[in-house]
Amino acid sequence: MTGAQGFIGSWVTEGLLDRGAEIVSLVRDEPARSRFGLEGMDRRCTLVRSNLLDMPELLRILNEYTVEAVFHLAAQTIVGTAKRSPLSTFETNVRGTYNLLEACRLAGSVERVVVASSDKAYGSHEKLPYSESAPLIPSYPYDVSKACADLIGRSYHSTYGLPVAVTRLANVYGGGDFNFSRIVPDTVRALLEDRRPVIRSDATPRRDFIYAEDAAAAYIAIGEALDRGDVKGMAFNAGAGRPYSVMEIVRKLIGISGKEIEPDIRGTGAPEGEIASQYLDSTLLNRTLGWEPTWSLDDGLEATYEWYGRHLDRLPAMRPA
Repeated sequence: MTGAQGFIGSWVTEGLLDRGAEIVSLVRDEPARSRFGLEGMDRRCTLVRSNLLDMPELLRILNEYTVEAVFHLAAQTIVGTAKRSPLSTFETNVRGTYNLLEACRLAGSVERVVVASSDKAYGSHEKLPYSESAPLIPSYPYDVSKACADLIGRSYHSTYGLPVAVTRLANVYGGGDFNFSRIVPDTVRALLEDRRPVIRSDATPRRDFIYAEDAAAAYIAIGEALDRGDVKGMAFNAGAGRPYSVMEIVRKLIGISGKEIEPDIRGTGAPEGEIASQYLDSTLLNRTLGWEPTWSLDDGLEATYEWYGRHLDRLPAMRPA
């Protein structure tokens, strides 16, 4: 696992551990807080300090631990950070991906590789929802970095026969996301602290939202099926198939909180560097592997709110606006 300490990575790690997998987790930095640590997954994995930019070290780890499957979720995942620091984003998301894939190609034990792309790799399209046949036409640094990782991953299958598949997920939400630039955790934190949720757009941008447990199930289903010819070299969308506006999400969370609070709208249009409307067609993944979301948006948001409520003392203090 790369990115096991991250938000989505922790859910994939938990799902794999529950299936009896022995996991080697690459560790670069020690985050101040993570679901991976809070839920005790660090004690159930073998932690190996490494850096995706060091290909020889990656190859050593794959060989030393006789790694059979690789789930590559490590990335710089924040759109705003990518805009401010494109070079470091490209280094991590692009160079880190091809280093790992090259190490997998050279190692003798790797039988399957799942590479995390994103719905952002598609760029902005007038025709929605995105299907996997839609072209990748990203414009912004984060989106471009994920499209590059996507293309590189699939090229390692078509060129070298490495059993790789790519995931393109919708916006994932759930407990353990400590990136408070995202609407769900930021709104939940505000409500738990009896503050007005701040919306940094005009509240109209629309996104496809998928609960973290369903996202992890998609990753694992794809990984388990990578011995199949109709899975190798493929990219798969995973989303709920319906977009919700920022305001709809905030209103649902306010309802779950039971508080009489109005959001604080501070933006106009979509934030610069972000796409106004996105959602995915997951028909291919459903038809090929039988995957579909099991969590409704209302149930997932309620579970998310409860998770943060249980860990309120672990949340970082809100910076002054």
